[in-house]
Amino acid sequence: MDARDIITVGMSAERQITVALEQTVQHFVPYMPAVFATPLMILEMEMASGEAIHPALPQGWVTVGTGVDIRHLTPALVGQVVRSTSKVITVEQRSIGFDVACWVGARKIGDGKHLRGLIDVAAFTARFKDW
Repeated sequence: MDARDIITVGMSAERQITVALEQTVQHFVPYMPAVFATPLMILEMEMASGEAIHPALPQGWVTVGTGVDIRHLTPALVGQVVRSTSKVITVEQRSIGFDVACWVGARKIGDGKHLRGLIDVAAFTARFKDW
């Protein structure tokens, strides 16, 4: 399957979460401050990216993350609402590129680029049956 047949530049999505203590760096490293953990910010960016294109995918096909180039600019505190945005900027045969960002209100807390690869789930999982 060629992603260019089903995915178009400009497809987008956004999602929101309210930062919980379990999503802070302090939850994982007790001596660190209780601010939104960078890996979980990146996860939200990846989730928004997947949601931007998933409705266009045929049954049995998904996308998986293949690359991130992200900056974490400022903290988000417990209880703050983080809005993650993602927009398709490139489409190749099996690779989709996204502009991603996270916001608390009008303040950008992170941004960057994300890549996702298009896969046939059955073919992908069959490769690992003997591992």
